[in-house]
Amino acid sequence: MMSKSVVVIGHGMVGHRFVEALRSRDEANTWSVTVLCDEQYAAYDRVGLSSYVGAWDPKELALAGNDYVGDGLVDLRVGEGALSIDKDARTVTTTTGDTISYDALVMATGSYPFVPPVPGHDGDGCFVYRTLDDLDGIRAAAEKAGPGAVGVVVGGGLLGLEAANALSLMGMTAHVVEHNARLMPMQVDEGGGALLARLVTELGLTVHTGVGTAGISQADNGIVVELSDGSTIDASLLVFSAGVRPRDQLARDAGIAVGERGGILTDLGCVTSDENVYAVGECAAVEGRCYGLVAPGYTTAEIVADRLLGGAANFPGADMSTKLKLMGVDVASFGDAMATSPGALEVVLSDASKGTYAKLVVSDDAKILLGGILVGDASAYASLRPLVGRELPGDPATLISPAGEKPGAGSLPDDAEVCSCNAVTKGAICGAIAAGACDIASVKACTSAGTTCGGCLPTVKQLLADSGVVMSKALCEHFAQSRAELFQIVQSTQTRTFSALIAKYGKGAGCDICKPVVASILASTDSDHILHRQQASLQDTNDHFLANIQKNGTYSVVPRMPGGEVTGEQLIVIGEVARDFGLYTKVTGGQRIDLFGARVEQLPAIWKRLVDAGMESGQAYGKSLRTVKSCVGSSWCRYGVQDSVGMAVDLENRYRGLRSPHKIKFGVSGCARECAEARGKDVGVIATENGWNLYVGGNGGQSPKHAQLLAGGLDDATLVKYIDRYLMFYIRTADRLQRTAPWVESLEGGLDHLKAVICEDSLGIGEELEALMAKHVEGYQDEWAGVLGDPEKLSRFVSFVNAPEEADPTVVFDETGVRKVPVLMGMPSIPTRR
Repeated sequence: MMSKSVVVIGHGMVGHRFVEALRSRDEANTWSVTVLCDEQYAAYDRVGLSSYVGAWDPKELALAGNDYVGDGLVDLRVGEGALSIDKDARTVTTTTGDTISYDALVMATGSYPFVPPVPGHDGDGCFVYRTLDDLDGIRAAAEKAGPGAVGVVVGGGLLGLEAANALSLMGMTAHVVEHNARLMPMQVDEGGGALLARLVTELGLTVHTGVGTAGISQADNGIVVELSDGSTIDASLLVFSAGVRPRDQLARDAGIAVGERGGILTDLGCVTSDENVYAVGECAAVEGRCYGLVAPGYTTAEIVADRLLGGAANFPGADMSTKLKLMGVDVASFGDAMATSPGALEVVLSDASKGTYAKLVVSDDAKILLGGILVGDASAYASLRPLVGRELPGDPATLISPAGEKPGAGSLPDDAEVCSCNAVTKGAICGAIAAGACDIASVKACTSAGTTCGGCLPTVKQLLADSGVVMSKALCEHFAQSRAELFQIVQSTQTRTFSALIAKYGKGAGCDICKPVVASILASTDSDHILHRQQASLQDTNDHFLANIQKNGTYSVVPRMPGGEVTGEQLIVIGEVARDFGLYTKVTGGQRIDLFGARVEQLPAIWKRLVDAGMESGQAYGKSLRTVKSCVGSSWCRYGVQDSVGMAVDLENRYRGLRSPHKIKFGVSGCARECAEARGKDVGVIATENGWNLYVGGNGGQSPKHAQLLAGGLDDATLVKYIDRYLMFYIRTADRLQRTAPWVESLEGGLDHLKAVICEDSLGIGEELEALMAKHVEGYQDEWAGVLGDPEKLSRFVSFVNAPEEADPTVVFDETGVRKVPVLMGMPSIPTRR
């Protein structure tokens, strides 16, 4: 059967959600989809736009599955927008001149930034804050201006504060100008706005409220921003973030009806004035009203997908609740936050000393929750928001009091919406749990709860805990204990062999899960060589041969280069080793040199030459410290404010060889320009004029995370002390193969709990953690040198036990291209770019 054709104009978050919804439900393949994406990037997380700052990698914001690889019924055209619509002929003309016919048209054009018509608004140095390209332009201007330069943001709402945060992350001094009397006037009231202004001011923002922008003029070194009260701000750049307007011009030009205040007018089924044209997301004015949040946008996308497949879904109304963290400050707003309902009462708890503000709006009998505002501490949001419109389980003041008992997830009715982004109810989550979803990942996969903003995950975890499903903490079938419990057993009993540990605390002979874990724990609690006696048999292939195995059975060798430093003599030795052993060399992303193609019997000879030149194992093969990436810092760079290279070298020399649940990477940047990309690392150190800022829990990879600020303004000694505690606490308590980012998220209380443990020593274990790290530092030994000095260990490095001098004949390389590549026997060579 011939498919019908739907054209989607716009590939933002909502456009992508529509395509996903339609393709996942269209089992008969009724519809083929053409998606016009006028940006150069396919759908990405615009809600998390400020997280682009620092990493500057568009892939980190890309939405999962946004390329529709393998789906022959989706034609995604990136960089190609819609030029015009002929609704009578049912065609769309694109910016490349192509004409596409449609049976249905879905307009997901989103919105554009509103720029107030102030004199000088279109001059040099003026930007908007909406897309990745916008941020790239702001970044270029910020780098040209230099650290500490002033940047002005016009607009103190949600997007304005996000923009100000981005400027701060770029090293600028940010000013926010808001014509209303308070920040975030649409989300918080006067009391919440006053506290928010105080908190962000303490974090370095300069806030101007109750004033407008009167004009912008060019100056020799930037711009001058004139405010409505007559004052001026000398700045290097200005960012307009004063709200958005629906992108409805295409519809207007095509004769499709628009709302009085803009937006493509639709009915509750998201159908426009043309029955073949639909509108979703920010561009849609559903019965005359536009919604600027992603959750109602997703709802419209789901409705249109349902309609195209023969359903009759209608827009149910929108939950305008928001929860976010701005510059480290929690803000949440839900329901009737401004108490506009007749007879509404307000229950307010403001604690200036702790920096918290909480307000609940209740019915005139104080029994029904109507809405609320939380500033400074939004931990109660997940349990309170689903109760909007329902009877409260207790006294309102108790629910927001720090000492009061908070409502549990179990008290919610089944139809209470737990995940507002994806309209997932408690009943749906409990149903998934009953069907066998016994962890967060499974619930996410079954229901989509927690996959957008993540604000509902505490409630999901509580539902899992309350469900009666026993989530096993066993490491594997041989150990009923978790990795953290085994660590404590090893440390307290001083057990030093796997056989003794499994005989007393486990069962069976072990497996490829528990053996490497126990080997790592043994290495973390003592300084025995990892190939020492019985430990050698526990290691996986990489650790067993102290090198990374490659696809054709050869190994790569990575010598340590602390902070990326290497002497000329050492470079010569690396070059000679590569030449003499026929190795392929590559500079890594961690500022080291990787030597590829070594056969197992060649490894000791390669190591000896490197060790003799003063180098040691970089442990690129281990679940341990990999690298400490560094910029050149104040020693060379005109922007550097601290010696980042010296600090990087000291940190790498201190923590080298440290075995852990997963690999660990550091970054040290000499200023806020962040050239070492420290906030993408497990431990990030960024220099300021007042010392060092310490960030933790970041990583790249499949699930990238930005590191979060643990402490700021630290001197060298305090920085090292906090890192000592942080790493040893992680090693002691994390699960098997758990990186630091999900470990921090898994802690009860998250980052706040971690701050208490590391910086305030709330558990009283600070000195113990420091002592464990001191023991590691004192006992460190290079693993390569440990093999070279031990004939028994050296005997392991052969291709064939009965012919130790014979090379493996299956190891073959293709050297016809511009670089040497491995060839798998019986398979064609791999093409290389020229």
